Amino acid sequence: MNRRERRMCDLLKQLKTDYGGVSVKAEFEAEGTRTDELLRLVEISRKAGLKVGLKIGGCEAIRDLMESKQIGVEYIVAPMVETGYALSKFIDAKNKVYRDQEREDTEFLANLETITGFNNINHMSEIASSEGGIDGFVFGRVDFAGSLDLNRELLNGDKLAEYCRAVSQICKSHKLDLVIGGGISVEAVDFLRAIHENYLSRFETRKIIFDSQALTKKMIGEGLLVAVEFELLWLKNKQEYYSRITSEDVRRIDMLEARWKVRGH
Repeated sequence: MNRRERRMCDLLKQLKTDYGGVSVKAEFEAEGTRTDELLRLVEISRKAGLKVGLKIGGCEAIRDLMESKQIGVEYIVAPMVETGYALSKFIDAKNKVYRDQEREDTEFLANLETITGFNNINHMSEIASSEGGIDGFVFGRVDFAGSLDLNRELLNGDKLAEYCRAVSQICKSHKLDLVIGGGISVEAVDFLRAIHENYLSRFETRKIIFDSQALTKKMIGEGLLVAVEFELLWLKNKQEYYSRITSEDVRRIDMLEARWKVRGH
């Protein structure tokens, strides 16, 4: 581990001890996390004693599920699950890759991120809570707001809160986990606390997943800022890593181009 990664590890330990952090997070989907990046993130999180959450590329992404199983990911999220049929495809895929005993160590969730998904939430919750189903839903606020043509400035407003409260009640009645993400920052704390009063399992920033009980802590705002610092260091570390790869063959390329030109090409 380099110096920056050691600092990242220390931040994760702080998040776990002081602010209710339970997991780091990566995405094969929108974020496009590469396998080598994921392995670095896994090593850092394991040394800090945190779990790993991963959003796979789709409801039937078998290869992603196989890779998640090999690495030992604890939270798996399938994106853009809008119908009972799509949820059934995800359930069939994860049950194909993970045997019964293997599923005991992993939680499977579906991303609820459009108004279409919301309109089908009752049916999907029945499927999710059936035997061999999934553990819950992740409410993706940014994409959900986009499906309603709402801009980001309204993420913490009453309209989105109304949808979240409705989903919270449905998840509670079906004994399913509810995780809220999308644009989570210090400004979202009051929004999250209002949902937590009814029912909330976890909430997540781009890179950190928190237990909902973290919202009862007065210093949760500081915890969210620590999560920002972790993400910033992660991006800088990734940038430096790929910059080295880009530049490592520059001298060899220059030498070969010079030889090529000597031949008159």
